[in-house]
Amino acid sequence: MSSALMSNYGNPELEFERGQGCYLYTPEGERYLDFTMGIAVNCLGHCHPHLVAALQEQSTRIWHSSNLFRIPQTERLAKRLVELTFADKVFFSNSGTEAVEAGFKIMRRYHYSRGDKERVRIIALTQSFHGRTLAPIAASANPAHMEGFLPGDTGFDQVPFGDIHALRAAITDKTAGVILEPIQGEGGIRLTPFEYLLQVRELCDEMGILLMFDEVQSGVGRSGYLYAYQASGITPDLLASAKGLGGGFPIGACLATERVAAPMVAGTHGSTFGGNPLATAVGNAVLDVITADGFLRSAMENAAYLRTGLNRLITTYPEVLAEVTGMGYMIGLKCVSSNADLIKTLQKKRLLAVKAGGNSIRLLPPLNLTRDEIDEALAILESACAEIKSTPAS
Repeated sequence: MSSALMSNYGNPELEFERGQGCYLYTPEGERYLDFTMGIAVNCLGHCHPHLVAALQEQSTRIWHSSNLFRIPQTERLAKRLVELTFADKVFFSNSGTEAVEAGFKIMRRYHYSRGDKERVRIIALTQSFHGRTLAPIAASANPAHMEGFLPGDTGFDQVPFGDIHALRAAITDKTAGVILEPIQGEGGIRLTPFEYLLQVRELCDEMGILLMFDEVQSGVGRSGYLYAYQASGITPDLLASAKGLGGGFPIGACLATERVAAPMVAGTHGSTFGGNPLATAVGNAVLDVITADGFLRSAMENAAYLRTGLNRLITTYPEVLAEVTGMGYMIGLKCVSSNADLIKTLQKKRLLAVKAGGNSIRLLPPLNLTRDEIDEALAILESACAEIKSTPAS
């Protein structure tokens, strides 16, 4: 029987009926160690009790009222994000791509309010990924994502990753700002060098344009910091957050300074579901756990333990693995052999991972992973590498 779903996700066969902690279970009871976590979404694993309790409690009160009325849970979450980051103002959406879209609108509106109505173009880096709606795919300019959707000029420009001279040359009197990921996700879990971030910050200040960080994947503790920019000490004007912010419940947020957000007056932007009581109740529960004393320190100690094991595998299986990249629990494993083959072999052995660019796989476990679970994952990875090494190339 054919599916009634559109075919844009292919035809996945693996199905899960429940999850607990870092494990997923099929209807037949088979257990899989989940290092995808909904593509970096379930930052505290599946069905974390504090998140479940917050959702259940809120579900008995009010689900949705719209932003026509005050929502205490939403105001509390915004206040906490402001206190924990560079930002002064927050706009809530339902997803990462919507948070990015909000940032693009804010960039353009900021210059418009200052009389610079021609400043509408935005620059992004090659191999970036900012979402799947029209403006974010125009920013990333991945031909596979643009085909059939965006003919002609899109209002976005791209420059090579890490090339400050190319960025300077691309800025014109029509440039509104720059968007980049402190850690590229789809692009292969690549750290954007701190010195480059500083150069971009200084260049944006010099040219009077805005800097936006896309931390949809790297945010909410995944880097070892609440947001990865905090590791560098270099602050943006805007920041897009989502994924881990809801711990599995859909929510996005665009954070901005007061100066940049000021032109976003009543009627300039909105979202029917954005910042609804269910989403922000869970978002507050996520922050309760992530910001607890010692939580991120413990998570990063375990992440270092995992990385040590991965580097040991690289030494043992140089024909299969080449390099560990990324930061914290946003881990890239660059392959010598096919990354698709490694993912397939791992899945057969019941460890789930995500494909990335640069012939890499992504390991995105929950932040509360235990040492025993890390050892289990490393054993599966070693078994997969041994199998791939012993399999003749086709």
